[in-house]
This record gives sequence, structure tokens and C-alpha cells, in this order.
Amino acid sequence: MTADLVLRNVTLPTGRRADIVVADGIVRHVGAPARAGETIDCTGYTCLPGAVDMHVHMRGGVQAEKEDWRTGTTSAVSGGVTVVVDQPNTVPPLTTPELLRARVREAAGEAVCGFAVNAGVVPGADLEGMWDAGAMAFGETFAAPSSYGEGLDAETLKGLFDRIHALGGVATVHAEEVSGGEPATLADHDRARSGEGEARAVQKVAGLAPAGLRLHFCHLSTAASVRAARGTVEVTPHHLFLSREAFDPDETGARVNPPLRDEETRRELWSCWERIDVVASDHAPHTLHEKRMPFETAPSGIPGVETMVPLLMAAVRRGRITLASVIEKTSWRPAAILGIPRAGFEPGDRADYALYPDEITRIDASHLHAKCGWSPFEGLDAIFPEVVIVGGTRAYVHGDLLETRAAWYPGQGYLPSKNK
Repeated sequence: MTADLVLRNVTLPTGRRADIVVADGIVRHVGAPARAGETIDCTGYTCLPGAVDMHVHMRGGVQAEKEDWRTGTTSAVSGGVTVVVDQPNTVPPLTTPELLRARVREAAGEAVCGFAVNAGVVPGADLEGMWDAGAMAFGETFAAPSSYGEGLDAETLKGLFDRIHALGGVATVHAEEVSGGEPATLADHDRARSGEGEARAVQKVAGLAPAGLRLHFCHLSTAASVRAARGTVEVTPHHLFLSREAFDPDETGARVNPPLRDEETRRELWSCWERIDVVASDHAPHTLHEKRMPFETAPSGIPGVETMVPLLMAAVRRGRITLASVIEKTSWRPAAILGIPRAGFEPGDRADYALYPDEITRIDASHLHAKCGWSPFEGLDAIFPEVVIVGGTRAYVHGDLLETRAAWYPGQGYLPSKNK
């Protein structure tokens, strides 16, 4: 068999060592060696399927100062993420097929990895038209206000859920309760968007969803919320690895929705590791200028797509979690939820991979690729990939981005005949 690429000496999740033969971006054979135009020896590396980060805000457009598709997806690939799913609370929000198609065109012209785009869920949005136009999923749907997103009342949510269910789509939900005025500290922010309120919001949203709705809860931050959820559950690296006590009380770089919790709550969230379906970054960069505003007016949101898998890989190396669970929660489970082909080690799988060395390093924001130029994870342990393969082509090698081509993954409702 002649191939485009062969990955030699890959240690599979089963422990078996084999060669992976790739042609036209797809795994064709796993086992014996084959001739290829290019060969990569994976000896000494841990080979993971490319991650699917199903919750990113790639900014762009009028927000390009914060991030754009080129810098955001370069950051993704540099961290082993080969597919990103963009959220629709852009400026303007994605509420029509025309706006969604324009967002896809913008991404196709700049992205360096696979991408998908979600549809906005607000009153008056053309959900059906966006589903036909290739929206991957619906939301994040705001059950509480957040950056560039207004909270929806229960009656409105229920009606929108019914429409999404009729289409067979996935409804992704940002569930919180918000009280009080503008917080002045991280502790104030935690109280204003409390963990207890989040758990109540999760229960309320689950009660509004019709039976059979494909419901997905975004960025849950407490064990109680995870246990209260119905459907699939997503958590972020910042809620797993950061607590508000690790920062100065008024550190705006740690301001995010839902808020960072106290250390005890952070540790308890890890106790739900087996219940968590997906780890996603909620990559939401803001400029340093914006983040240096007074706490009361500084925007919520942090960058994280590049550091997500490296943080988890360091936890694997320390023996805290298994490699198999990281593969499941960052690659295979999100692909299954979204209905896109999975990357992996079987014939027919998508040929997206990241090769990780054994050595743990420390996160240094000056070495990251997000346009905003800062990270709340500064100094934490991480293992970054040295080689990343997208669609059977080397996209990133030892710090250098190589030429790649973006691949759009439309949702399951896409009707090409309506979108010529």
C-alpha cells in the first residue's frame, strides 16, 4: 500500500505498537509498515487524536483586535486542538442564515484547522434557516446574561428548546443565576454568580427541555451542577485548575463567567471527573487594555484553547487522570455529540493527531499564540505537543506553523441544495 503519510511506532491506547497509514486525510491501515511520501517516527512521543474544542469564541470581525480566525486557530493547533466550534455571540450575533454563512466564509479564509459554527438562540432568530445553512449546534444559549449575550426567560427558553428539538439539533446552554450589582472583587463575582445558583439554573433548564432534546450544559463549575445536569456536561480547564484564592482579590485576568470558585469547590469538581463528558476551553480572549480596566467594568473571559490539552497531559503525567479519559473527553466524546467523524487509530478515522513528549514544562504566555498575549495559567505545569497533524498533513512542527487548509464541518441539518 502506498500512502501520503505513515506514523511509525505509535503506541495505541491498548498498549499495542503499530504504524498508522494515512491517505487523503483518512486512516487507511493500522498495523504493518507501508511506503509513504512522508514518515514520522513517533518513538518517544504520546500520540493523541486531535482534540475537538467544542466551545471557543474566535472573535474576528469588529472584534479582531482581541483575536481572529488565523491567530485563534494557530493557538488551537499549537495546543493539539484540530477542530474548533465557534460560539454565535459575535458582534453582530449569528441569528440568520446569511450571517452564519458569512461567518463560515470568514473562517474558511483564515483558519488553519477544522472548524464549525453554532447558531445564535434568541427570540426572532431563524433557527430553521441556520440549521439548513450548516449550523453545528444551537447556542451557547444564555439562561443568564454574559459577555455579548442576554439572558432568556423561562417561557422564551422553552419555546426555543421546542424548535431545536423539532430539528434534532443539540441545544448548548450557559446556565447561571445572577444577582447584585457589579462586583469589585473575585469573591464578589463568585457570590453574584454563585455555585448554588448555577446548580439551581441547571435544574430549571433541564425542567424546561422537552423529553428527548439533545441538551448540553456548557462550562459547569461545581460538582453540584454536574450532578444536577441532564444530558451532556462540559467543564473548562480554568475551573479544574484555577481557584480565585490563587489571584489577587481584584485580578481582572481571572474574571470569567461562571466565576472561578474557591479552592475547596475546585477540588470537589475533580471528584466528578468520570461524569464529565467534555473538557472545552471556553476560549474567550480580551485585550490587555480591556482587562486592565477597573474590576467593575472589565469584561469577563479568558484565553485557553492552546493550554487546554497541555494542562491535562501534565495531569496524566502526574498520575492524576488516565490518558484514555483525556482522549475521550477532548476528542472522541465531543465528536460524537456533534456528529463529526472522529480522529483516531482505526481505518476510516480522521487523520488528526498531536505528538506529546514526556517532559513537563511551565506555561509562559510569551510563547503562546493567541493575539491577546496573556494567560491566567501562567506558570502552571503543561506538556505541549511538538508535532500536530491536521487532515493527514503536518500543520505544526517544533514551534513552526506549516501550510494547512481549513476544513468546515457543517451540522447534521446542512442542506447543500439550499446553500449553493
